[in-house]
Amino acid sequence: MEVIKEKMLHFKDTYDWSLSIADERIKNWPLMSSPLPTIGLTAVYLAMVKIGPKIMATRPAFQFRIPLIIYNLAMMMLNLYIGVELSIVSVRLRYSWFCQPVDYSKNPDEMRIAAALWWYYISKLVEFTDTFFFIVRKKTNQLTFLHIYHHSTMFFLWWIGVKWVAGGSSFLAAMMNSYVHVIMYSYYGLSAFGPSVQKYLWWKKHITCIQLVQFSSAGVLGVRAIVVGCDFPLWMQYALVVYMSSFILLFGQFYVQAYRFKYQKKHRGNKNGAVSPQAGINGVVANGVSAKQHVANGIPHQDGQVQQKNNSGKKGGGGRSSGRSRGGARRDTRSRYDS
Repeated sequence: MEVIKEKMLHFKDTYDWSLSIADERIKNWPLMSSPLPTIGLTAVYLAMVKIGPKIMATRPAFQFRIPLIIYNLAMMMLNLYIGVELSIVSVRLRYSWFCQPVDYSKNPDEMRIAAALWWYYISKLVEFTDTFFFIVRKKTNQLTFLHIYHHSTMFFLWWIGVKWVAGGSSFLAAMMNSYVHVIMYSYYGLSAFGPSVQKYLWWKKHITCIQLVQFSSAGVLGVRAIVVGCDFPLWMQYALVVYMSSFILLFGQFYVQAYRFKYQKKHRGNKNGAVSPQAGINGVVANGVSAKQHVANGIPHQDGQVQQKNNSGKKGGGGRSSGRSRGGARRDTRSRYDS
């Protein structure tokens, strides 16, 4: 019992010491005085992930088309503001992308950097709404480990970032990620308009590539900062490298599974005579909305037209071939909706 008590006292001393070296400028900003609100909100988020699908299991899915459009476009604008603010002020202060120590002064421009980083932290809280929409629209296939890990950890880790290093090299990761989210939320906002707009949205898979470039760049810059002895908190640099490595692994795995495997499967299917229809939005199911493929008494062509069924009474090899084609079409259609 004495050992446990001693450990608890040691933990409290360490906790009090860590708060004593935190950034005094943001101490009284909303949610920043203590980690408990951030931890509590993250716990509520994880409870929503666990309980939400069970609540929706016996209920019809909500569509929320208009709220989705408003939400995604609002998030696009918020991230655009953060990215532009960090870009303008960092250029004015002549920040280095390779190593930038934190200036804890109350210089107006430094305070603008700190405020933009705080808004970036708040945006990670608002992004919990992504998961809420997946749950109420019964898109539970989107609740992957990657999605939950990304959303639940970013919010808490950026509380730590803003609490201790609201400036310096922290600006670069937030700035890059904000611009990536501008592209991402513009895509999801536009795709919520439906198939008439989705067919023009060709850049979905490129978003993942951009994210991988972002994570790789941040990881490389973090390693460089450690090697050259950058005057930026060393624990933050190591945390950045480890965290970016986990994202490279998870997003890389997602990209391979979502695009490469599907491309190889489709390519093999075409070689074997299978049909690969390109209807609606070029095979992309985006933001939970898919373009329906109409197959009526026939087989879909690649241009989306329907080949009428041959009722001339021919038998033998031709009939069997037609049956195989229809089976192939059904398999292809099913894979589109399962994706």
